Amino acid sequence: MREVVIAAAVRTPVGKRNGGLAGVHPADLSALVLEALVERTGLDPEIVDDVIWGCVSQVGDQSSNIGRYSVLAAGWPESIPGTTINRACGSSQQSIDFAAQAVMSGQQDVVVAGGVEIMSRVPLGSARASGQPYGPRALARYDGFAFNQGISAEKIAQKWGFSRTRLDEYATTSHERAAAAQDRGAFEAQIVPVVTDEGTVSADEGIRRGTTVEKLAGLKPHSPTTG
Repeated sequence: MREVVIAAAVRTPVGKRNGGLAGVHPADLSALVLEALVERTGLDPEIVDDVIWGCVSQVGDQSSNIGRYSVLAAGWPESIPGTTINRACGSSQQSIDFAAQAVMSGQQDVVVAGGVEIMSRVPLGSARASGQPYGPRALARYDGFAFNQGISAEKIAQKWGFSRTRLDEYATTSHERAAAAQDRGAFEAQIVPVVTDEGTVSADEGIRRGTTVEKLAGLKPHSPTTG
């Protein structure tokens, strides 16, 4: 079996809802990453066998195979294919897995994998806004359960005994560690700054400095059943 190597990792900053990246089209944002990959590694796009891009809400600005249009937006040769996959929150991770599998099997030699999601432009749940996304048989199997992530999280917490306080403590620690890593420049080498009409976004926006267990305890839960 062939050995697989990740040659480089490049990303934009992680934005927040209606934040600094909200005005950028998903294909253009993806193109910035592809362009930076070429600049930083000296990669010749001509040798790329495929581009695999993860995206959950494939409607509106993220429809019509956003992976393919990201390739075109980056100015890469039209001969390079691109595909888009959805494995919910693990879509980009799955893109990397599929890329590795293609190289390991010998079907491809060089694959670029990543993903994009701009929820300011394509809100969560927009892909389920019409039609019957789950189908009657799947709904019947679970007695009409709506596959709601909030309720699902509550059920997981109940099943495994995770208290509200314990989870709030974990979240607080996570933000503290992320802020400390950002302050020491841990992410700078991998981030591509994004220049917009409003300015330059060069750091992750989602880190909530000053988060405390007390502040999180004040947030309304989905249901009162979890302690």
